[in-house]
Amino acid sequence: MSNSQVKSSETESVTNTELKYGEREISEGQLITFPNPRPGRSYQINIVLPEFTCKCPFSGYPDFATIDLTYVPDQSVVELKSIKLYINSYRDRYISHEESVNQILDDFVAACDPLSVHIKGDFNPRGNVHTVVEVHHHKHQQTN
Repeated sequence: MSNSQVKSSETESVTNTELKYGEREISEGQLITFPNPRPGRSYQINIVLPEFTCKCPFSGYPDFATIDLTYVPDQSVVELKSIKLYINSYRDRYISHEESVNQILDDFVAACDPLSVHIKGDFNPRGNVHTVVEVHHHKHQQTN
C-alpha cells in the first residue's frame, strides 16, 4: 500500500468519526436565557417541540413525542435555539418517557427560574400504548 493510500484511509476514518456541525452544537448545547423584556407583567409563553426523540431504556427502540412547554417567565426568558438544541440532545439517550419529561422540567427550572411551568410529553403510540406525561412547577413566592 502506498503512502497516499494510507493517508487517504486515515483521512476517511478521521472524517467519519468527527462530529458534524449540528451534532457538535447539540453536544455543546445548554439552555440559554436572556432578561425578560417585561418583568412584573404576567404573560405566558408556549413552545411546541414536535420532533422529540429518545430511546427506550429497556428495548432500545426509538420513542417519539411532541413536547409542549408553557411557562410564565420571572426575570429570564429561554432562548429558542438553545431549547431546540437541548431537546435534540435526548435523541440518543436511553431514558423513559416519565424521566425525560421530569428531567426537562428540572433543567428548565434550573436555567430559567420561571414563575410557573407546565410540560406535557405526548408520546406516539407504540404497541397499542399511548403515553402522555405532564409535570408542573410553581415558584414559591416568599412573603415578608
